[in-house]
Amino acid sequence: MTRYRSSLPSDYFEERYSADPDPWGFATSTYEHDKYAATLAALRRTRYAAALEVGCSIGVLTRQVAERCDAVVAVDVSAIALEQARARCGDLGHVRLELAQVPEAWPEGSFDLILLSEVVYYLDARDVTRLVERVRASLAPGGDVVLVHWTGETHYPLTGDEAAERFIKGSGSFLHVGHQTRTPKYRLDVLVGRDAFEREG
Repeated sequence: MTRYRSSLPSDYFEERYSADPDPWGFATSTYEHDKYAATLAALRRTRYAAALEVGCSIGVLTRQVAERCDAVVAVDVSAIALEQARARCGDLGHVRLELAQVPEAWPEGSFDLILLSEVVYYLDARDVTRLVERVRASLAPGGDVVLVHWTGETHYPLTGDEAAERFIKGSGSFLHVGHQTRTPKYRLDVLVGRDAFEREG
């Protein structure tokens, strides 16, 4: 398949959600269910003060993450997806949903958990570098960054491995790898602020 050479535009996602309200099966697939469980199990803390979820889609993972957080900001590039996320998470007063295309737009605030699940490979190399700088500026001291990516063949600008490794390399000055898991279908990387152990020690 022909790979996109630059970051995917918002129209790509709006077209997908227009054709199918859950185009990736976030609410129904066994793959997603198991991956979400693994993501939550990999979190270092039982509770976080403030989480940022980039690419929240229809809010399935958002609702689960919210159980572990005092406040959640969840962003997505698709207005159609956010309508579903608002319906799914509308009873959660500590969850704020925003329409934003990352890395051009970024929510205000400081977060001790930043979740990048199935999103970094939608960006080209230049935008991954910009994403790293966004994360650097908004990650609370000792905070965690979680990357999760499908490792199969895609037509996105980067593969799952390329996206994860580029982010890990670019953030090496302020994050280190705390935990990594690889399954036949996806990889999960938990990155920890380099000052975390000084704070916890």
